[in-house]
Amino acid sequence: MAGKTKTVYTCVNCGAQFPRWNGQCRECGAWNTLEEETYTPSPAAAGKDREEPGEFTPAVKLSEIEEEKLFGERSRTGIGELDRALGGGIVRGSVALISGEPGIGKSTLLLQICRSMPDTRVLYVSGEESQLQIKMRAKRLRALTDNVYLQCETDIDGILAETDNIRPDLLIIDSVQTVKDNAVSSAPGSVSQVKAATAKIIAATKKGGFSTILVGHVNKDGVIAGPKLLEHMVDVVLYFEGERTQSCRILRAIKNRYGSTNEIGLFEMTDEGLEEVPDPSRRMMEDSPVGVPGSCPVCLMEGTRPILTEVQALVTRSPFPNPKRLASGLDLNRMTMMLAVLEKRLGVRFFDKDVYMNVVGGLRLDETAADLGVCAAILSCAMDLRLPPHFIAIGEVGLSGECRSVSDSDLRVNEAVRLGFEIILLPRRAAERIKKVPAGVKVIPVRGVFDLMSVLKEMRHDESGTAE
Repeated sequence: MAGKTKTVYTCVNCGAQFPRWNGQCRECGAWNTLEEETYTPSPAAAGKDREEPGEFTPAVKLSEIEEEKLFGERSRTGIGELDRALGGGIVRGSVALISGEPGIGKSTLLLQICRSMPDTRVLYVSGEESQLQIKMRAKRLRALTDNVYLQCETDIDGILAETDNIRPDLLIIDSVQTVKDNAVSSAPGSVSQVKAATAKIIAATKKGGFSTILVGHVNKDGVIAGPKLLEHMVDVVLYFEGERTQSCRILRAIKNRYGSTNEIGLFEMTDEGLEEVPDPSRRMMEDSPVGVPGSCPVCLMEGTRPILTEVQALVTRSPFPNPKRLASGLDLNRMTMMLAVLEKRLGVRFFDKDVYMNVVGGLRLDETAADLGVCAAILSCAMDLRLPPHFIAIGEVGLSGECRSVSDSDLRVNEAVRLGFEIILLPRRAAERIKKVPAGVKVIPVRGVFDLMSVLKEMRHDESGTAE
C-alpha cells in the first residue's frame, strides 16, 4: 500500500530538502531557490530499501582491472569546433550535457551531429517537439540520413527499452527536463525527476557502452536549470553563449573529465545551420575600423588557441555628477581599476567622464593579458590619439602602473604576425624572451603605463595616416 502524499521544498542549487518554504536555503545560503515538490513514499521505503547483496558489483583490485578498448575511445563528430570543445571527440560510455539560452542553436547542432556521423547509429529522443517538426528541421539542415532513429517520448523506462532494442552508438535526449520517471510522483523537470532520470541514463550509458548527449534548459539567471548535482553527475558540460540577434555562437566547455575546460568552439548561425569558424582571429578583426580613436586589438588564449579580438572604448564628458561606467564583454571591476591606475599614475581625469567599453564578436575577456590593450583604447579615446593600423597591445597592468608579462607570449605574437600586425607592444621581460622577430615587425618593450603614453604620443597620426 502506498504511503501518504507528502510535500517538501527542495533547493535547486544544492538539493537540500525542507518541510517548509524559506526565502534562503539554510544549507548553501542561496536565495529563492526552494521549489515545492510532492511525492508518495514507496512501500519499500518503509521496509526493504536495498537490493540483494548479490546484485551489487563486487570490488576488484585496481591493478587487475583490464583496459577495455570499448571505453575511452573517441569518436570524431565531423564538426571540428565541437571536437575541439569536447577535447578531441565524443568518448564512448560518456554522458555530455549541452545547455544554453532558448533558440541559441542546441537542437540545430544535434541534428548536424547526426548528419556528420553517417556511420554512427543514433537514437534521437525528443520530449518537446513532434516527429514532423524535427523532420522539417532535419530536411532544412540536410540531415535526413538512414542512421538516425527518432523517438518522441518522455518516459525514461520507454527510452531505455528502445535503447536495448536499437542498440545505438549515440543517444541524444532533448531535453532532460522533459524526461520523467514514473517511480517519482513529482512533476517532470523537478529536482527529484531530473536526478532520478539522469541517474538511470548514466547507468544505462556506462553499462551499454554507448555515448549520450543531454540537452539542458537554463533558468532566468542564465545558469543550467535543475539541481547543481546534475552538472556533477555528467562527464562533460558544454554551454552555448551568444545573443540570438547576433550570428556568432560560442560553445564553451565548463566541465570535461576527458580533456581541457579552456577550449571553445566558434560557430556562425546561418540559414543552413551552424557553420564552423576555423579562423576566429580573422573573423573578429575583419571589420575593424582604421584610424578611429578608442579601438585597440588584443589577444586572449582560449585553451591552446590564441584569438585576436578588438577592445573599443568611448570616453565622453558626463552631464551628471555620477558618471556612468558600462562594460560589455569585460569585467566592470577590472575596467574601473584600469581607470583608477591611469588617473593616479598619468593624471588623466575620468571623474567627470562617462566610460563605455565593448569587446567585439561576443567574446569575454577574463584574463589580464588584455589590460594593456584596454588602457591603450581608453587613452586613445580620451586624448583623441589615433592608433596606427596593424597595432596590438598585450600585457597585464598592475596597480603601480607597471606592465607585467603574460603566459604564451610567443603564441600570441605569432598569431598577431600571421594576421599582418607590424607593431606589437609587449611587457619588457616578454619582449626579451622573443627569440626571432620576422622582418617588418616591430616589437616595442613597455615597462608601464608611462611608456605606453610615450609610445602613443610618438605614434600620433593625422587624418591622412602619416606620422607627425
